[in-house]
Amino acid sequence: MTGALFEITFFLAAPFWLLMIFAPTRRVTARVAASPLTVLPLLTLYAVLAAPVFPELWAAVSSPDIDTFRELTGLANGAAAVWAQVIAWDLLLGQWMFLEARRLGVSPFVMGPLLVLTILLAPIGLSVFLAVRAARGSGARSARRRKDGAPVHG
Repeated sequence: MTGALFEITFFLAAPFWLLMIFAPTRRVTARVAASPLTVLPLLTLYAVLAAPVFPELWAAVSSPDIDTFRELTGLANGAAAVWAQVIAWDLLLGQWMFLEARRLGVSPFVMGPLLVLTILLAPIGLSVFLAVRAARGSGARSARRRKDGAPVHG
């Protein structure tokens, strides 16, 4: 059963990623991306997977060291629970990136590949997005400065 739950973990998040990547301008996508409730199925799955290994999980998070974490992830339920947690956090991160990109006017043609990168390698996707965000923010400040002639702070 653990293997099956592991397999469906990503499929619980996939519809939300698909909306953000392939239907970024639809109103429903913005509403869905603004909701933290998208991760509830993943958190439920996490709870189901984590319950049988809770003593090992608690040991790994309350006194973290590499050997204790390795023991946790060596258990099928431990590895699957960590995977569900990663997928849930990645989805929340992707939703924030999507909404922030919309706020800043970043093109969906830029964000689509960035969101795919975030699905696969979230730390790299986030790093690239933060660079895009910083460049976009400084470009917006420069445009405002040129428009009214006064420097913009912050």
